[in-house]
Order: sequence, then C-alpha cells, then structure tokens
Amino acid sequence: MPAFWEESDFDDHEMVHFVRDRASGLTAIIALHSTHLGPGAGGTRFWHYADPGMAMRDALRLSRGMSYKNAMAGLPMGGGKAVIVADAARTKTPAMLAAFGDAVESLGGRYVTAEDVGISEADMVAVSQRTRHVTGLPTTDGAEAGGDPGPFTAYGIFLGLKAAVLQGLGKDSLKGIRVAVQGTGSVGGGLARLLAADGAELVLADVNAGRAAALAAELGARQVDADTIIDEPCDVFSPNALGAILDDAGITRLRSPIVAGGANNQLARPEHGAALAARGILYAPDYVINAGGIIAVALEYLARESGTSCSVAKVRRRIEQIPDRLRAIWQESAASGRSSDQVADAMAQALIGR
Repeated sequence: MPAFWEESDFDDHEMVHFVRDRASGLTAIIALHSTHLGPGAGGTRFWHYADPGMAMRDALRLSRGMSYKNAMAGLPMGGGKAVIVADAARTKTPAMLAAFGDAVESLGGRYVTAEDVGISEADMVAVSQRTRHVTGLPTTDGAEAGGDPGPFTAYGIFLGLKAAVLQGLGKDSLKGIRVAVQGTGSVGGGLARLLAADGAELVLADVNAGRAAALAAELGARQVDADTIIDEPCDVFSPNALGAILDDAGITRLRSPIVAGGANNQLARPEHGAALAARGILYAPDYVINAGGIIAVALEYLARESGTSCSVAKVRRRIEQIPDRLRAIWQESAASGRSSDQVADAMAQALIGR
C-alpha cells in the first residue's frame, strides 16, 4: 500500500493527523486540506471500512471537498474532515468520543467538527465536553441555528434541484417531475418530503429497505431496490447516500437528463464529470448544491465564537444563494465547453489560492 502522500487523492493537504487511543479503542484520521480562508471545517464520519485504506481515501477526498464547498459557499472556513474507523459491530463508546474530542482540541482550533454519517447531535454534545471547536450543537430556541444540519442540507438541495429542472428542462415547476431519490436518511428523506410537497413524483430507494418503504408509504411514492434505482427512467436522479456512484458503469446506466443530489464525491474519478457532459446530462456539482448543512453549522460556530447568535432565517437566506451559484457554473460551462465540475473546481481553487 503506498504512503498516503502518494495516493491519487492526496492534493497537497496541509495536514493528515492519525489518531490512535489504546485505552478507548479510538482509531481516527483528521485531514486538513486548506486553511487559506479560515479553520478547516467539516464533519466527522463514523464508518466501518472493509478495506482500511478506504478510510484514508475518504478523509483525503472529503476534506478537499470541504475546502471547495466552504469556498464556493462564501464562508471564511477552510476544508477539513475526520473519519472515525468503526469496527464491524460499529462500537461507539463515551470514551472514544472523549478521546476524539481531545484529538480535535490538540489541533488548537485549526479543525472544527460537526455531524456526518454515523454521528449524532448527542455525539457532538459529548465531543463538546472536551473541545469548543464543535458545531451542530442543539439549541432550545427554534429560531436560532443549531443542531442537526441535515434539514438545511436538504433545503439547499431542493432549491438547487429546482434550478436544475429550470436549466435542463425549462420547467419552473416540479409538478409531475419524476425524481429518483437514492438514500432516504436525514438528507434524502428531508429532500423527498420537500419534493413531494411541491408536486414531484418520487421513486425512492435505500439500503435500509424498511426506511425507504415507510417514507414511500408516507409520501405516496414508489419504492425500488437500492441497487437498481440508478436504472430508473426519470427527470432527475438525486444521489443522497454515499459517494463514488458515478463511475463508468453508473453513468452508462443512468436514464435521466439531470443529476442533482446531496451525496459527497459523487464522481468516482475526475474524468467522470466530462463523461456525464458527453452524454448531455446536466450535473449539479455536489459540493455546491449540498452546502446548506455547512452553511448552517459554520454560521452557528462563527456566531458562538464571537459571542453572538445566528438565526435560522439568516441561515436560510444564505442557503437561498445556492441556485445562483449553480446557474453561474452552468453558464460558464456552456460558454467554455468545460464540464460543470471542471468549472466549479476552477472557481473553488482560485478562491483558496491553489
């Protein structure tokens, strides 16, 4: 196995911090891609990896994505990400979370963490007992930003998806638009409810078939198998589970003119954005459309650090700028002939001085 700096996903990262705490059993990786705009901000993922090398690749790719996401969202934050490597039983203990909090604290504020896959609000509260460099913490005031960023992520994807339908199909309404939603967790489920309320026809799938079935029954949607939803004829394919699904085989299977969803790192490799464009598929770059959650937790953290507060209304106003960013990317893509992911990457790299 090559050293991590020889990995194809290593992009001159500023720091890759390996954490091992024998007493608690914690194994974690904290990757900082860029702090050019501010402290590296990005959630902590708790996941079991059959191939341990995938944990490092996840940390590298996700932290780079956070640099781009935060820059394109206009946030004074850099890009970071943490991965806690879970065992097969996904054992998570208070001692592990405490050790992880100590690891974040040891970085002196260079990294700010929050919820991600496998990590809950309660977990972040536990981590916050050891470091203040945590956000996504619950609030008792419903008007103030805080807590699970999933609903904010879903709201931004919903707005971006509507912009994609207008851009790609020329329709300013979702009524009758068929959307295949892959993943029905906090983000995908929240998105599906927003889409259904706006008149979209939904096809749902999740590796947790029971969760998808319950949501389908709630929304009057159709459920299909998680392995076959990418084959569904639809107007929009919306990936909201784990990433790297748009590879050679996946792109060949797509039967949709638009891809707009919240999963991170949807493109398996950089060349797959061009492959989508070659098929005439409009792609909403993932780190632009799914920025609602980081906008929420970043504004929450910055307000707390300055001794002020941040309202939900302020967060929503910032999220409502996502469609304009997407339109600018698509316009430049059409004018330049570059794929939308290439355009977005170039914009983000210029913002972080790369």
